[in-house]
Amino acid sequence: MLGILVNGENHFIVRGPAPDDETARALVKHWSLITIGAITPAELAQWEIISKAFREDLQWAVVILGEDEVSAAVQILVQELAERGVNALIL
Repeated sequence: MLGILVNGENHFIVRGPAPDDETARALVKHWSLITIGAITPAELAQWEIISKAFREDLQWAVVILGEDEVSAAVQILVQELAERGVNALIL
């Protein structure tokens, strides 16, 4: 499965099942803090960031609202997904 994980003005295209809220926050924390030599925790190993995907292939969206605003482009994409019937979890 492919999806988009949004955290404020940052977003990740992700291969893996739609995460629950706790896992989504853990993924954002893990991927947002660059640590050389860091090993992905076993509980997060089923997700990976990918660099290319067609928007038609996205099957889920998780948006974590924070201090930063979601970019206009990502807002449009999430709206398009919702119109297609893709479940978007807003946290």
